[in-house]
Amino acid sequence: MDLLGSILNSMDKPPTVSESQKALIKKQREEQQKRQRADADRLNKFREKVEEKINQFLRDDNAKEYKFAPMEQVYRSIVHDVAEIANVWAYSIGEDGIDRHIMIFKREYAPSEDHLNALRRGEEWNEEIAKRLQEERVRRAKEEEEDAKSRKRKQDFVPNCNYKDKYEHLIGKEAALEAARKTEASSTYGCVPSENKKDQRSIEQTLADIRAKRKKLEAAAADTNAKSDSTK
Repeated sequence: MDLLGSILNSMDKPPTVSESQKALIKKQREEQQKRQRADADRLNKFREKVEEKINQFLRDDNAKEYKFAPMEQVYRSIVHDVAEIANVWAYSIGEDGIDRHIMIFKREYAPSEDHLNALRRGEEWNEEIAKRLQEERVRRAKEEEEDAKSRKRKQDFVPNCNYKDKYEHLIGKEAALEAARKTEASSTYGCVPSENKKDQRSIEQTLADIRAKRKKLEAAAADTNAKSDSTK
């Protein structure tokens, strides 16, 4: 015990807080609590204003949408919360830190995706623009449908006959396939190539063949006449 007591007595004692320091800490704590209460009151008052604005919006039969002024994220979160409770659509639009704001819409006038995209781009939106975009969308849908039908017709096309089967009944399947691969015309199959129709003889040979053919015809005619005279 004496050893332990001597050790404890030799250790430094914790620093004591003076009365002035205690008062300073207490004052800082009170100021922080005061600021927190002020922030809470400010947010509550803002929420009340938002609730009042949205209630007015809902009571106005001619109002379809309403645009809030740009505000910080903490205030936007309050607007989103009130809008959800009031059952209206709420969308954040614009660049954060510059012009980020909220637009609300009644349920029966929910914005289209084209409408929201235009607002996000900072562009004007009206019924004429909506009609033009809808017509463009319908036109593209029809074109895509026609393209799909055209592709399907090409895929479903079945020829009346297989060209490889054209000669099968004449020369057999294997020979028909070989003929189809070569695609060479031949008089055997009723089609004579143009090269075969050309006369390859020289002019002299052609004239000689004509004279020989004429003599042969004359001789045949003379022989017929002689036979006729002998029978009279």
